Amino acid sequence: MTTLIAFESSADETSVAVVKDGQTVLSNAVATQINSHQRFGGIVPEVASRHHLEWITKTLDIALADAKVQPEDLDGVAVTYGPGLVGSLLVGLMGAKTFAMAHNLPLIPVNHLAGHIAAANFNRSIVFPALALMVSGGHTELVLMKEPNDFHILGETFDDAAGESYDKVGRLLNLPYPAGKAIDELAHQGQVTIDFPQAMAKEAGYDFSFSGLKSAVINQVHNAEQRGETIKEEDLAASFQAAVIKALVGRTKRALTDFPVKSLVLAGGVAANSGLRAALTDLMDDFPAVDFIPVPKQYTGDNAAMIGAAGYWNYEDKIFADLDLNTNPGLDFPLADLNQQDNE
Repeated sequence: MTTLIAFESSADETSVAVVKDGQTVLSNAVATQINSHQRFGGIVPEVASRHHLEWITKTLDIALADAKVQPEDLDGVAVTYGPGLVGSLLVGLMGAKTFAMAHNLPLIPVNHLAGHIAAANFNRSIVFPALALMVSGGHTELVLMKEPNDFHILGETFDDAAGESYDKVGRLLNLPYPAGKAIDELAHQGQVTIDFPQAMAKEAGYDFSFSGLKSAVINQVHNAEQRGETIKEEDLAASFQAAVIKALVGRTKRALTDFPVKSLVLAGGVAANSGLRAALTDLMDDFPAVDFIPVPKQYTGDNAAMIGAAGYWNYEDKIFADLDLNTNPGLDFPLADLNQQDNE
């Protein structure tokens, strides 16, 4: 049995968790900053860093108490070192280094994006090879994995991430930040009355683009205002969400057709979207040999439990770091070399 304590502070959530064998969450303390950033319509890095400083030791104490473990019961310290906001990352990283040094535990560097994907193991074990649709406020990627810790990007967004588009449309509709949940709820109250464009739908490959969709929604609203017309917000939300889901599902279907995987993981903050989950569930009727494993909704947002899950993969592969580990705000997975991929 391997028990890890994990630290996550890449954006606006301060979190410490204790995870056993990468699949069992013993505790997951999360301090959110949403209320502090809502009035700005997005994360203010300096504000986020100060909140992390305030909460890092508090969440550590809560995580240890909830898990009913002592430092001597732990096998390692996993920590997010990127991607994210550099000031925020530094707080969690220094907290993890201090804890590791004080208790003579190995330090395990974790890619935040790997954490989102590994959190699917809290639902069911990922069977490899696997495909992951990673959808969040900062990333929209299709990731191919032949085994744990083997991540290769098949496709990614050229501009706005899907979650970023939700927030920008939410701002247009005067919805609170983050807007994904509110738009999802509105969409289920409305009808698809507007056929918004789907960028790159007819192009080869697995990449996404959501900037044009965002602009189309803004133009739709502004044109209606100029004509003195009223657009039903529920229908606008339903139409926007339908276009986003169509793009995500379409590219995912293409990748599932081209690559014979055994699991499809849905991860990232937008993975909590009920419309997207339902559409992908329907899609799996076409791929009965593939197990659809969405990350449990309580672990789709940023949290340390997911870092513990990915940290377990690194622990098993003996991927450790020295105490001079630094942050990597632009960290990402490597791009897949499609010319060398074995599609058989």
